[in-house]
Amino acid sequence: MKKIILVSMLLTLVVACGPSKESQELQKKAKSAFGTLPDKMPGSEKDTPELVSLGEKLYFDNRLSVNDSQSCNSCHNVKDKKGGVDNLPTSPGTFGKSGDRNSPTVLNAGFHVAQFWDGRAATLADQAKGPILNPGEMAMPSEKAVIEKLSKTEYPELFAKAFPEEKEKLTYDNLAKAIAAFERTLKTSDRFDEWMNGNFKAITPAEEKGLATFIDVGCTGCHYGATLGGTSFRKLGERNPYETEDLGRFNVTKNESEKYFFKVPSLRNVMLTAPYFHDGKVSTIEDAVKKMAYHQLNKNLTDDEIKSIVTFLGTLTDNARK
Repeated sequence: MKKIILVSMLLTLVVACGPSKESQELQKKAKSAFGTLPDKMPGSEKDTPELVSLGEKLYFDNRLSVNDSQSCNSCHNVKDKKGGVDNLPTSPGTFGKSGDRNSPTVLNAGFHVAQFWDGRAATLADQAKGPILNPGEMAMPSEKAVIEKLSKTEYPELFAKAFPEEKEKLTYDNLAKAIAAFERTLKTSDRFDEWMNGNFKAITPAEEKGLATFIDVGCTGCHYGATLGGTSFRKLGERNPYETEDLGRFNVTKNESEKYFFKVPSLRNVMLTAPYFHDGKVSTIEDAVKKMAYHQLNKNLTDDEIKSIVTFLGTLTDNARK
C-alpha cells in the first residue's frame, strides 16, 4: 500500500512540474516547422449561412451527375467519420470506369496551395467545377446542362437566398462558389494541435518520440506548414525513381523540369485516407512511410523508425473522426 501511495505521489509531482525540457524543446521545433491550423480557412469570412447551406446540399446531391448516381461526396466522403476520401485506389466514375488518380481528401483542402494532385485548379471553386463536367467522373455534358437541370428543382429559390445581390443567381460559377463555401467548413481539429497549443498531455511519450523521429529523419523537407504538406509540389522519386507513367504537374505546365511533380499531400488525417500516393498503389501507412523515405530521402528506415513515425501520425486524426 505504501508503495502504491509513493508511486501516486511521484506521478502527481511529475504532473505538477509540467512538461519536460525535452518536450518543450521538441515543441519549439514543431512550432517552427508546422504551426497550428488557423481557426478558419481563407475566404470563409465572406461565407454566409445561406451560402454554406446551399453548398452542403449541392455537395451531397447525386443530381449533379448525368445519371443521378454520384455526388461530390461519392469520391470525397465526409460522412460517418470518413476522411474525405472513398478509400479506393482510384475512383469509379458515374459509368463505372475508374480514373487514373487517387481521390485526395477534401478535409482542410482550403489551406492548400492549389487543388488536384497536379495543382491545375487554383481554388476550391475552380476544383468544384471540374468533376461535374469530366466525362470520366460525373459526366454532365455542359455547364448549361447543369443549370437547366437544377432550374427544374428547388434550387432557384436556394440560389436566390445565397446570392441575393446578384442579377443572375443560378449560375455555374455560383454553384462552384457555394460548394467551395461548404468545403471551407471542413476544417479538422486534432490532438497534435492541442499539444502544440500547450496541452502536453494531449499526446503520449511514444507519440512525441515519433514526432522527433519524423523531424530527425527529414520528413519536414516536404511535409511542413500547418497542414504538414499541401503547400508545395515535389518530384516523386527525387532520390530514387518511383515507377509511374503519370507525368504529374508537367501535364499542366509543360515545363520539362516538372515531370513527375505532384502536390505534396497533407498528413492531417492521413490515417483515414488509405490507400496512398497519386496512384493509390500503396495500401498501408507503414509502407507509405517506408517508400517515401527511400524515394524522397534515400533512406532505408528501420521497422522501429517506421512504427514510431506512424505512431505520431495518429495524433493528426480529427477528434471528431475517431
